[in-house]
Amino acid sequence: MKIINHLPKFTLRKGNPDFLDLPWNQPLTKWADSCVRLEEVPRGLSRHPVVFVNYNGTLFALKELSSDLAEKEYNNLLTMEKLRLSSVIPHGYARTITEQGQASVLITRYLNHSIPYRLLFKGNQLVRYQDSLLDAIAGLMVQLHLAGIYWGDCSLSNTLFRRDDGALRAYLVDAETTEIYLDHMPPTLRHHDLEIMEENINAELAELVSLGITSDIPTIRETGAYIRLQYQKLWEEITHDDIINPEEHYRIQERIRALNALGFSIGEVELFSTANGNQLRLRVFVTDQNFHHDHLFNLTGVEAEEMQARKMMNEIHEHKATLSQMKNRSTSLSAAAYDWLENIYQPTLQRLHPLINEIEISSAEFYCQVLEHKWYLSETAQHDVGHQTATEDFVNKLLSEQSGI
Repeated sequence: MKIINHLPKFTLRKGNPDFLDLPWNQPLTKWADSCVRLEEVPRGLSRHPVVFVNYNGTLFALKELSSDLAEKEYNNLLTMEKLRLSSVIPHGYARTITEQGQASVLITRYLNHSIPYRLLFKGNQLVRYQDSLLDAIAGLMVQLHLAGIYWGDCSLSNTLFRRDDGALRAYLVDAETTEIYLDHMPPTLRHHDLEIMEENINAELAELVSLGITSDIPTIRETGAYIRLQYQKLWEEITHDDIINPEEHYRIQERIRALNALGFSIGEVELFSTANGNQLRLRVFVTDQNFHHDHLFNLTGVEAEEMQARKMMNEIHEHKATLSQMKNRSTSLSAAAYDWLENIYQPTLQRLHPLINEIEISSAEFYCQVLEHKWYLSETAQHDVGHQTATEDFVNKLLSEQSGI
């Protein structure tokens, strides 16, 4: 083990490694020759040195910053975690002294199954996800602004993406410039955040074209504007007030269900009398975008992204109806979820297990791909082909593609 001359001062959350066996007397740029724990993973661009270290199969990202920035970013990410926003999970930070002087290092958990944006534009494998990348950015910014988080540097490089039922979900990676306004974020800051986003993303996509990485990007000047438009549509859908008549209280549940369908959980519902006194103003406050994720996890313990969870919850509801018909009596949702888990979901994953180990994709996304394949086969056959048939055909199709047949 390399002798450490200058042990850093750590702030670490419980349950983490102590990281003491890392070569802290050197800047991160020199760890390649002296750290056996380094791991190479797909990564995006970063203005700061970043390395990934492996502790018993768990990867951590370490980012070197100036001496005061790691603590600030750590606290910002902690706040976002408590608000259940889509961001990387902070695990600690260290203050270091190396031959280059004082610095600080942020430690976060590596986001498994994540995709840097550049990989989405290389080759043909991920082309299907390029369009949803823009919608994912818009959705992430809406999440942050609803929670009172000003990003200050939204860019593709500062974002990672995960597959989510054929689309993408965006995760904030860098929070150095983040400012938190939990009570109320001024609208001017929201607009400024969007301006920064538009400028950064247009520049990054233009660079991809200039480097010859891709030529399939729409007119660059329109890309940032498209994200802004999607943002504004989603923001209006979530934050607008409804005027309802006293006999239209059913519209409260309609509004809640519409927001739930977008994945948003509801914190509060407020009703105010309007000026004329004959109508009510309905205002709904959302919390996070994990509605279906939470419902699925509470019923089954299955972890999934929001759109994946929505697809699985739809299937559980269908399974509930099937079981009720078979038994000629009502079946509870919890009983249907347990039966689905034991007799459908887990057997399907067991059959997919060898492929899951070979392909960098989450179990939940793989399962959703099987459901999509089952729908396609059933449409072709004009009847439900069943999970087992769909799974076998899906596996055989993938194996054939891998062998080049």
